Amino acid sequence: MRQPLRYPWPDLDVDDQSAPVIAVRVDADGTQAEVPDHRHRKGQLVVSLGGGVTCRVPSGLWMAPPHCGVWIPSGMAHSNRATANARLFFVYIKTELVDLPDRCCTISISPLLRELIVELADHVQHGDARGEPMISVLLGELPRMPVQQLHLPLSSEPRLKRIAAALADDPADRRTLAEWAKQVALSESSLARLVARETGLTFGRWRQQLHLIVAIRELSAGASVQSVSADLGYESVTAFITMFKKALGQPPAKYLNCVAQMTLPHSSVDQPPHPMNARFQVAMQG
Repeated sequence: MRQPLRYPWPDLDVDDQSAPVIAVRVDADGTQAEVPDHRHRKGQLVVSLGGGVTCRVPSGLWMAPPHCGVWIPSGMAHSNRATANARLFFVYIKTELVDLPDRCCTISISPLLRELIVELADHVQHGDARGEPMISVLLGELPRMPVQQLHLPLSSEPRLKRIAAALADDPADRRTLAEWAKQVALSESSLARLVARETGLTFGRWRQQLHLIVAIRELSAGASVQSVSADLGYESVTAFITMFKKALGQPPAKYLNCVAQMTLPHSSVDQPPHPMNARFQVAMQG
C-alpha cells in the first residue's frame, strides 16, 4: 500500500513563502509513497538523491533516477510517486528567476547542485536566511544541466488509455499491434496512426519507453537486472540489456552509475524530440 510522503512541516505552504527558492527534505519512510495530484504557483524540481521518483503530469510520465530531478513548471497539475528507498528533495523556485523550460523535463543533478540543495534544505529547516549566496549559484547552475530521455507520453484518447492501463498493470504483456488493434476495434494501420499522432512514437517505441521507465524505477529501488528483465517479459537478460543499451547508450548498471557521475554519452541527453499534444491526460499508474 502506498503511503503519503512526509514533509518536515505538514502545514508548510510554499506559495505563501517569499523566498525565491525553498528546498525541502522529504521522507519516503521506507515504503512506496505518493503525493496525489496538486499544483503550485512556484515551479518545482523533484530531486532524487537516492532511489527514484516518477512524476505524472497532463502530458505524461517522467522518471528521475538517483542524482536526477524532474522540473515541473508553475501551475501544472502533477503527482509524485517514490520508491521505498527514495531520498528526495523538493525545490520550489520562482520561475521568472530561472531559465528553465515551460514544459516538464528530467535533468541530471551535478555534485555541486546536490550539495547546494541539501544545504538549502538545512537552512530552511533551521530558519536560517544565510542561504542567499547558494540560491544565486543554484539558479545559475540549473539551466546548464543536461536533459535525460526519461519520458513516457500519455494520451486521453479512450482506446489508448485502455492500452496504457493494461500495459501499466502488466508491462510483460507482449500482444502485437495487430492484437491490440483487434482488442480496441481498430484496424492495425488505424491504431498505428493513432499512436503516432497522440504520442509522436511508433507503438513499439512507445512500449519500449514504458519498459525503460519501469526498468529504471525498479533498478533504482534495488531490484536486480535479472528480476527486472523477467518482470518485463524479456526472453533473456541479454535481450533486456541489449534493448536498454540501444536506447540509452549504456547497460543498466553502467547507465545508473554514469547518471550519478554525469558522464553519460551525448546521445542519451538530447532534448526530447516531440512536442507533447495539449490534449494528453495521465492514463496509467506510475
